[in-house]
Amino acid sequence: MGAFARDRSIFLIVSFVLWFSHFLYVPILSPYIESMGGSYTFIGLVLSSYGLMQFLFRLPLGIFSDLVKLRRPFIIFGMVTSVSSCLTFALTDSLGWVLISRALAGIAAATWVAFTVLYASYFADREVHHAMGNISFVVVLAQLLGMSLSGYIVDEWGWKAPFWMGGMVAIMGTVLSFFIFEPKEGIMRTPIQWKDLASVMREPVILKVSLLSILAHSIIFTTMFGFIPTYALNIGLQASDLSLIVFSFMIPHAVATLFMGKVLVPILGQWNSLKFAFLFTACFTLGTPFIETKELLCIIQGLNGFSLGLLFPLLLGMAIETIPQEKRATAMGVYQALYAIGMFVGPFLAGLLNSILGIEAGFYFTGALGLIATAFIVFWSRKQYDNGTLIRKASINIAASRRQS
Repeated sequence: MGAFARDRSIFLIVSFVLWFSHFLYVPILSPYIESMGGSYTFIGLVLSSYGLMQFLFRLPLGIFSDLVKLRRPFIIFGMVTSVSSCLTFALTDSLGWVLISRALAGIAAATWVAFTVLYASYFADREVHHAMGNISFVVVLAQLLGMSLSGYIVDEWGWKAPFWMGGMVAIMGTVLSFFIFEPKEGIMRTPIQWKDLASVMREPVILKVSLLSILAHSIIFTTMFGFIPTYALNIGLQASDLSLIVFSFMIPHAVATLFMGKVLVPILGQWNSLKFAFLFTACFTLGTPFIETKELLCIIQGLNGFSLGLLFPLLLGMAIETIPQEKRATAMGVYQALYAIGMFVGPFLAGLLNSILGIEAGFYFTGALGLIATAFIVFWSRKQYDNGTLIRKASINIAASRRQS
């Protein structure tokens, strides 16, 4: 194996470990907290702490990484924090430490910006899209395998086992992270400028797409990454059945990312594709509280996984496609920081509603977010259409007046 191939392989293994250690316990986290006596409000607080830490740390870590022109120290820090998160879960039994543990996982996830910048540096400019495809596949694979194993591990060895396993895997990833290659001169990238940050924040497209992404992340982090496992156990499923629920969601979710760009967008266009994807996920989420069988829950989760899988790559592309090349890194940093709002606001509010009105309330709330997103898209696309019509009419009138003169 050549040096470049070895460097890339080590990097991808460490990337896999980062996300695998976080998602290995995601399906059992809310039932685990409930088994410890945590209320739905507290479960929502724990789930939301992961997104809150990313919102607070992702942009500052990216800017600091650019200033010092180093990435590997941030990657090592992320892996060490992942180890701390998993082992704190495993070694403690209080609800307060559960909150701290999940917050640490959010800080570790915030270092992902350093991962993507360093990995892209291994490739020529013309190969960067291929590089991002590789690393995105590794993330989805880690999420799928981690979440699929979670229920089986708990069924065999108990609630603490996923945390122990995640910690052990993260320790191996930490050791490997010291062998990640980074050029001695560092990776040159212009740090985000505050003036660029302000101008990007005023871009209407960035604000619209970020708002929709906040709503989409609220939905997924409240449902599959949040309260769906608890709901499944409440209607009589076993911990081992959670793997089936995860497969039902994640496989269509992954397939949809391929389906979106090649099939749906060319036929429907971007805004129509978003509209239908949000509308479908709203309907499937609103229908969840009426499901009482494993088979039907798997079907609904599969459909919801596919709908949400259509949203994320489309929103990601729309966030930067109209932004000038020199400001795209800033736009991506802003976009990633803003959508993290959905990762903490959605689960937190759903947890409050669940505590007051029952677990069904969270699904009604989340489904309503999908309908709100659909309404925004209809309004914006209609306004765009009306503006286009006015411009065309004005052009016709100007042309007609010139002919008359």
